[in-house]
Amino acid sequence: MDTNDVIVLDGFLEEPSVPGDLHGSTARFRLTVSPTDERTDEMVLPCNVTDPALALAAIHDLAPGDKLRVTGHLRLPRTPDDPVWLAVSTLTVLETAPLLTDPAAAVTAVLERYGPYVCWLDADISDVEVFTDAGTWVGTAPEPNAISKLLEAFEQRQSASGD
Repeated sequence: MDTNDVIVLDGFLEEPSVPGDLHGSTARFRLTVSPTDERTDEMVLPCNVTDPALALAAIHDLAPGDKLRVTGHLRLPRTPDDPVWLAVSTLTVLETAPLLTDPAAAVTAVLERYGPYVCWLDADISDVEVFTDAGTWVGTAPEPNAISKLLEAFEQRQSASGD
């Protein structure tokens, strides 16, 4: 492979990595890449790690919600049945996922990312708490369908204040 074919992507791990074989010497995971703040620009890219040491780290050290930088080669399908996937050669954790302080809440609550925003959705209540990925509180949406209106209002306030 030519080094010009190498690509570097930043994205979030939405679900745990899985072993790619019985021995755990390879790993697979799906990376959610959001190049812009538009949800329609997001893509989910299957990734495959074949280096045994890197695979072990991917299986045991990564957690859903981690922000990753992956480097590798994009493998395009050769037949209609083949998937597109990234052969990962390096992997760096840019940010670790926020830790849940109440393990009981993890059963009914979920952290969802919308570009640079993090939403706390709890199945027991309709309100959705929204923060920037830097931890700044954005507000509370009365229901999940109102998140986009809350984010638009927040961004308008930020634009008006010059931030």
